[in-house]
Amino acid sequence: MDGNVIPRHGLGTAPLGGLYDEVSEVDAAATVATAIDCGIRYFDTAPQYGHGLAETRLGAAMRSSSVARAELTISTKVGRVLVPGIDPNTIFHGIPAVRPVFDFSADGIRRALDESLTRLGTDHVDLALLHDPDEHEAEALATSMTTLVRLRDEGTIGAIGIGMNQVAMLTRFASRAADIGLDVVLVAGRWTLLDRTAGLPGGLLDTCASNGVQVIVGGVFNSGILAHPTADATYDYGAAPATLRETAHRMADICRTFSVPLATAAIHFPWRHRAVSSVIVGARSAAEVLANTTAIDTDIPEALWSELDTCRGTPTP
Repeated sequence: MDGNVIPRHGLGTAPLGGLYDEVSEVDAAATVATAIDCGIRYFDTAPQYGHGLAETRLGAAMRSSSVARAELTISTKVGRVLVPGIDPNTIFHGIPAVRPVFDFSADGIRRALDESLTRLGTDHVDLALLHDPDEHEAEALATSMTTLVRLRDEGTIGAIGIGMNQVAMLTRFASRAADIGLDVVLVAGRWTLLDRTAGLPGGLLDTCASNGVQVIVGGVFNSGILAHPTADATYDYGAAPATLRETAHRMADICRTFSVPLATAAIHFPWRHRAVSSVIVGARSAAEVLANTTAIDTDIPEALWSELDTCRGTPTP
């Protein structure tokens, strides 16, 4: 990252790891290539995504690109290492015969990063994030963050952070940012049209703004429902409850009156808080990248937000 400034938009690579359905090598390569052609320079990945497959595919696409590595911002995650075996509960398809296990020890953090660098084919990442330390908070604070600070000092990573699907622990980390060396948080699925938990007054986003912590927002579609609010829509990586599908349908109806697709509104929504530095959106094909790019370039009428706030019943702080 140039001066540790995260690009405003990025591509999330979980779909390239076969999230929900297998993605071919050709489609994965085309997805990244199209994103680069569209001006995307930030790519977020993790060992968890396709159990190493997303990192491998991203690395191959970067090497095939005419855009220099120095022009790209790459974030990956630590806190899981890959070991031989099959995970019967995985939501990824077409993946290698390895499974992720949590390891927030100093050796585990270094091992995870070293293996990610190998899969990515690079000697550094611009941002390393602790990934889902929900049940490992004490070790993450005492050991993992200290290890990341050392790796940052060594130049292997540019900035350090934490990425989660919950706001309580992220808020605690952000409140101690200066003491623990925290640069960034990535909050997934908690600052969206449907779930605005991160934006509650005095909560995560306000804490980050007060403590100089950059915020990356992911999961803007809440894992699918805000892109396609169909009967089989997913929410938080599971079947979407009927009540949320009904709310998403009402939002889609409101968006149509403004000639704005629901997915477009979902991509723009996170920018309504001053703390947000970047929004990452996943894609599994070149066509999805193009659709997301069109959405990014769409102007949103201010009146739409007021209507959606009323529909949701949770006004934006």
